[in-house]
Amino acid sequence: MTDTEATPSPTSDRPVLCRGVRGATTVDSDQRDDVLIATGELLWYMVEKNQIKVDDLASAYLTTTRDIVSEYPALAARKLGWHDVALLCGHEMEVASGVPFCIRVLLHWNTSLAPSEIQHIYIRGAQHLRPDKEALLDVPEVPIHRFDLQI
Repeated sequence: MTDTEATPSPTSDRPVLCRGVRGATTVDSDQRDDVLIATGELLWYMVEKNQIKVDDLASAYLTTTRDIVSEYPALAARKLGWHDVALLCGHEMEVASGVPFCIRVLLHWNTSLAPSEIQHIYIRGAQHLRPDKEALLDVPEVPIHRFDLQI
């Protein structure tokens, strides 16, 4: 290898597969701006923590509990510039012990990472949904202007 050649990444010999990246967050109430900000924050963390290139996303499925109806959470992805990612929204099933005002995301990501190398992000009131991922929950506060949602 010459000095001008790039050093191969540790995953360069692995095939690129479509993997799921999960995340969830909550809002205090069903307010349009709160839904967009919380969703934008969650998407930003998911991309940042996993070093995802938006062009490598096949699609995203975003759901809310039935108490959120003020806005489609996918609009936050569009406001972040995800114009070519296939997005779909839906409602979660109703479970008596479920977390209220919850937004969940499933990203379908083309990556060479193994499932164990993917960081799933659970923030705000959704942190207890995945206690097995507790080590990944220490997400630093980021000023909201970082999300540039223009709401």
